[in-house]
Amino acid sequence: MSTFTSPSTDGKNGTTNRTMNGTMNATTHGAGNETTRHPRLSGMTWLVWRQHRAAYWTVLAATVLCVAWMIYQRAQMMDFLHAYGFPAKNLDDAGKQFDPYSGAFTSVTTGLTAIPVILGVLLGAPLFAGDLENGTAKLIAAQSVSRNRWLATKLALTGLVVTVTTVTLSAVFAWWWNPIKPHYTDIDWTSREFFNTTGPAPVALSLLSVFGGVLIGVILRRTLAAMVVTLGFTVALQMVWGHFKLSLGDIVTATSKPISPGGMITFPEVPRTAHVIDTSYVSGSGKLFDLTTCTDTLSEEATTSCMKKADIVGGSIDYIPISQMSSMQWFGASTLFALTAGIVAFLFIWGRKRLV
Repeated sequence: MSTFTSPSTDGKNGTTNRTMNGTMNATTHGAGNETTRHPRLSGMTWLVWRQHRAAYWTVLAATVLCVAWMIYQRAQMMDFLHAYGFPAKNLDDAGKQFDPYSGAFTSVTTGLTAIPVILGVLLGAPLFAGDLENGTAKLIAAQSVSRNRWLATKLALTGLVVTVTTVTLSAVFAWWWNPIKPHYTDIDWTSREFFNTTGPAPVALSLLSVFGGVLIGVILRRTLAAMVVTLGFTVALQMVWGHFKLSLGDIVTATSKPISPGGMITFPEVPRTAHVIDTSYVSGSGKLFDLTTCTDTLSEEATTSCMKKADIVGGSIDYIPISQMSSMQWFGASTLFALTAGIVAFLFIWGRKRLV
């Protein structure tokens, strides 16, 4: 039961009313300031975050745990390096002493290389496929929000989570690896465990995997089917990337100087951490011969005679120095970013018509 009090001319009542009004105004003003000081998600952004918050928080929490583990492992490695006397002492002579730290690299890089696949299957594929399968897309299409805005918000928020995650992991892992990067030859920097987990490579691979999964989900409109196909797509992407990544660099050829006929064949020195692509003999005219040349002879004299007949005077090594790693990653990543942009554009031009 509500009551109505007529305005009073009594001084006391007037003072009370003015005090209450002032308090309400101050409270409202304070609430407005609090809202300004602490912005919160609202509208479509809030809806998308709430719908996928379990997946987003899982990804972010896993990132924090992985970062903490890498920071701990780096501290352990640096303690060992200081006690060992690195870099004054060659790390290659450490042998089994460095095995625990090398094993830590292996365990972490195995997980990091799987991130694009995991994000593509578990985050990209169900992003719209679930809404299309259970009818949520029709409900949203019936509202005042346009499909373009719905599509843009979902893609932007998901892309932001993926970018923050992969950039953080890439930066921390590079920070962990950098102290021994130019010195430890047992680590192949061209392997997917290291090339795909530092710099822009993991970011580009993850975004293409996720948005490729989104497109697959929009086409198939079934969550489970989209996840299975996306798994195949992300694995194929990793294989193609691994096949072409070495072509991103400029091959450097080092050739030993010609020696006197009958002398020992020597090979040129290359940087310690260089990735050797090919090694061969070279003749006086510059022709290259495989290392199996003259190996079918039965005696040293016959081998020497074979070498003289082929006019082999030295050795040649084709390699890619580790100094090209960053430029190779950026060159390859730019291609992957362009493909990702093409998928996003295709989703807006054609895919939005299927979001009902």
